[in-house]
Amino acid sequence: MRPQFLIFFLFLLIASFSIAQNSVTADDKGYIVKLGQMAPDFTINYLDGTTKKLSDFRGKIVMLQFTASWCSVCRKEMPHIESKIWQPYKDKGLILLGVDRREPKEKVEMFAKEMNITYPLVLDEESKIFELYAAPNAGVTRNVIVGKDGKIIFMTRLFDEVEFAEMVTIIKNNL
Repeated sequence: MRPQFLIFFLFLLIASFSIAQNSVTADDKGYIVKLGQMAPDFTINYLDGTTKKLSDFRGKIVMLQFTASWCSVCRKEMPHIESKIWQPYKDKGLILLGVDRREPKEKVEMFAKEMNITYPLVLDEESKIFELYAAPNAGVTRNVIVGKDGKIIFMTRLFDEVEFAEMVTIIKNNL
């Protein structure tokens, strides 16, 4: 075997191994995170310009609702989140963040008004937050519940009434 072929072969082998080490496999719902794992930390950009980190909320239950104005399932789910989760539990220590994917601030502000929700929507204009939790090509409608210790305790995909009721129970029991 020629030395240049051997070098080329070794280079391909090392490159393939490196790519495999850095790639993340999504589950059947598009999640790249798992139950029981520490929730990936990120900076939250509120519509009023203030920022926080997810880790600033340790000691509290946090619900991340991934959403977008163009998402019909999100629109179906949001009134339920407002009435069955946010209103009953906002004064009991729940942190709820509607993480709006790939939309500018003005669009997100209009979306919140149109949906008549009072929980905060936060910006994820470049989908960086979403892609910490789900594959880039995965659908947006999903919720992640983060426990007081910062670990993921529940995840949903789409809007299923039985799964939603289970999520409400998980939130209530962990507050």
